[in-house]
Amino acid sequence: MELREKQGWPKALMGLAARLPWWLGLTLAGLAYLGLHHLAQKPFGTPQPGQMGRFVLWAVTHGLALAGQYLLPLFFGMGALLSAFRRDRAARLHAAAASRPDALDGMRWQEFEILVGEYFRRQGYGVTDNGGGGADGGVDVVLQSDGGSHLVQCKHWRALRVGVQPVRELYGVMAAHGAAGGFVVTSGEFTEEAVRFANGLALTLINGATLLRGIRAQAGSGPSSTAPAGLSAPDCPVCGAAMVLRQARSGANAGKQFWGCSRYAQDRCRGTREVD
Repeated sequence: MELREKQGWPKALMGLAARLPWWLGLTLAGLAYLGLHHLAQKPFGTPQPGQMGRFVLWAVTHGLALAGQYLLPLFFGMGALLSAFRRDRAARLHAAAASRPDALDGMRWQEFEILVGEYFRRQGYGVTDNGGGGADGGVDVVLQSDGGSHLVQCKHWRALRVGVQPVRELYGVMAAHGAAGGFVVTSGEFTEEAVRFANGLALTLINGATLLRGIRAQAGSGPSSTAPAGLSAPDCPVCGAAMVLRQARSGANAGKQFWGCSRYAQDRCRGTREVD
């Protein structure tokens, strides 16, 4: 499912590397240089009778390799640096939100979107920043899981409550693109009409207080945002890390809550426990 606008190949290469772990982007840069440099160093030769077409093709390929041996590693390297910067920024925003109850109030809308992406990444989703293009504009984040794609719209509204219209719009986009589910995340609150509309749909509304509780649970500094009163998070039976209350989104246990390891996104630890 592609929601982003078309872009040139240099920006596409940087965007690809920026969505990968920084070390993988640097690996691509190194492999691109070695492969194209090897091709560029091959002898050029002279055209043979009856092989002019083949000679022209080789000349074009050789010229592209001469330039590409420097350009492709450059674009991949820039993307890797951007990836490292984004992950560091996301980790800092997540840590701030976990330790300060007023952290959302001081954030710009761009920072709020980065924080929301990091929140879902630590829930085990594959996260792609959709490049919404402006404050509260369109689908901001695309999530990938075993259950399919999920769309996220972020609303960094401090004073007004999010009404039903943005929720309806996201649901329409979900239907148009065949998404398995969606989330509307706000730093504030939702109106009762918005909550009623989302009830029973594959559409989850997350207000500011719920988001902060979830982030604190991920950081191991608070209870899960959806844990029953008085229920404390157990330790992971595999690695011993704190666990987070999650909800199965597909399969025979869809909709059922379970404890999942908080380090799933970082270490792919699949430790789980049933909710007593």
